[in-house]
Amino acid sequence: MNVGLLWHDNGSDDLARKLARAAQRYKARFGDKPNVCYVNPSLLPQGDKKVGGILVRSSGRILRHHFWLGLEKIEQ
Repeated sequence: MNVGLLWHDNGSDDLARKLARAAQRYKARFGDKPNVCYVNPSLLPQGDKKVGGILVRSSGRILRHHFWLGLEKIEQ
């Protein structure tokens, strides 16, 4: 991912709502919907999953309550 948006959300909403808000901001800023989001591994105890059309992946480089969204070529 070359360009992304780092989003902080420590609210009590579930992952889907947090991700929806972050994706909405990404689209407003960059004009496109993100297709990947990296989060702290504590949010994905069962591993990667798709939420609202966005692939959510864990990364130890991401702090808790942060979301790193962007566009990435994803091989399926």
